[in-house]
Amino acid sequence: MSKAFGFVAYGGPERQEFLDRPVPVPGPGQLLIAVHAAGVNPADWKVRQGLFGTAQPTPRVLGLEAAGVVQVLGEGVTGLVVGDPVFGPTPGGAFAEHTLLESDNAAQVPDDVSFAQAATLPVAAATAYDAVEQLALTPGQVLLVLGVAGGVGSAAAQIAVARGVKVLGTASDQSREYVASLGAAQIAYGEGVAGRVKAAAPGGVDGILDLIGGDDVRSAAAALRPGGRLVSTVDPVAAVELGGAFVKRRNSGEVLTALAALVANGGLDPHISETFTLDRAAEAMAAVESGHARGKCVVEIR
Repeated sequence: MSKAFGFVAYGGPERQEFLDRPVPVPGPGQLLIAVHAAGVNPADWKVRQGLFGTAQPTPRVLGLEAAGVVQVLGEGVTGLVVGDPVFGPTPGGAFAEHTLLESDNAAQVPDDVSFAQAATLPVAAATAYDAVEQLALTPGQVLLVLGVAGGVGSAAAQIAVARGVKVLGTASDQSREYVASLGAAQIAYGEGVAGRVKAAAPGGVDGILDLIGGDDVRSAAAALRPGGRLVSTVDPVAAVELGGAFVKRRNSGEVLTALAALVANGGLDPHISETFTLDRAAEAMAAVESGHARGKCVVEIR
């Protein structure tokens, strides 16, 4: 049996509990890994609440991203062997002693990257990487990130800075120092944001990465130069109305390999704020669900 943490019915934290389940068996193209670390994301509690639908049967194991060591290779898997350190998004729940990864969506953990660091990359950082790629800005151009202090925004700012792009980001005044640590300049939220952006970038911005949606992106769009690009991860309707596009996710091992290389060379700091053992997984969920956690929370299993 394999110990895991999940929920037995859709709803609030009271539905969460520890589960004993058989060790998963990898199907074709899958990997069974012994989990060493799992990232915690806002999507985890949203899954439990049923905000993404309730069609999946319960009980369900929580956690969307995992890093660990290959135990068994499914049929058709090539390029990996038992004992390899790997990471990726998981369809089978990451808050567990064992889970499954799709080999095409997984990547090896480099020597200079910890399991905890790797486990923070498959969801928010990979979304950020895809969005920055889609914006296709060049060195010297200006990117505005709406909601830069969150998980996706923090990664996007660093990825863009590593490419020579100047980054502005909306955030609270309390986050000013944190935003500066990302290599970005903080712009205060709220009414008049377009004017503050134009004061910081008089010629306008070349790209906008929207992580908030609604009125915020509509207001900020006034700062976009003619021919500039807008990509949203949260509001496809507003993105299209403003001449932009919704983010195109690739979910590929190539993206994860690129992100791990950035971590290894110091271009991307996952900003792990707190780690929890598996028996404290409920605390990890509460920290993220409160909305007050800055950076990434990680559950360490081994």
